[in-house]
Amino acid sequence: MGTDLLGRDVLARLLWGGRWTLGMGLAALAVAVGLGLPAGLVAGTFGGWIETALMRLVDALLAFPSLLLAMAAVALLGPGVGSVAIAVGLAAAPAYARVARSAALEVRAQPYVEAARAVGCSGWRIMVRHVLPNAAAPLVAFAAAQLGWVLLNGAALNFLGLGASPGTPEWGAMLAEGRGYLRDGPWASTFPGLALTLTVLAANLVGDGLQEALRPQ
Repeated sequence: MGTDLLGRDVLARLLWGGRWTLGMGLAALAVAVGLGLPAGLVAGTFGGWIETALMRLVDALLAFPSLLLAMAAVALLGPGVGSVAIAVGLAAAPAYARVARSAALEVRAQPYVEAARAVGCSGWRIMVRHVLPNAAAPLVAFAAAQLGWVLLNGAALNFLGLGASPGTPEWGAMLAEGRGYLRDGPWASTFPGLALTLTVLAANLVGDGLQEALRPQ
């Protein structure tokens, strides 16, 4: 794969940078699921004013472009790969909360939930024991598909210089380093771009496969 403008091996940096990029993506996905899943399940299970308050907050966050919201979060948290992961996760949480609420509403209408409510089960017990296990299939599939989205947004922030420090072999940062030398050394940006593209494609295919495998028969 050649060398970059400083003579560093592109293949070695690409393999080592995968740790940064994939680790950042998984951390951002964990933040998105950790925030969006409880909010969506609580809104879908309890309804009423709790659902209204949570969903209006989610709607307000969805009104902002996700990349702009992530950039604002990075501005508050400061530069760094960890800050990018948290910022991208915060930007992805509202969409996950919407999906979790939709899945919870579908399960809440089932007869076994009505039976659990009739025998005196509390709302929290119904959410944990009945709603969450039966809504897990679409939530797992959407989380896998959302991994590609958080990888792209994280790489975009690193490309803009808001995340990884100079010299860090993160794929978005490698794209930014090589963009000024596209005429003389296009491989410096081509291979990180291909790696990011194939990884996002793989994440989307895994999400589609999980959706098919976990779909109720």
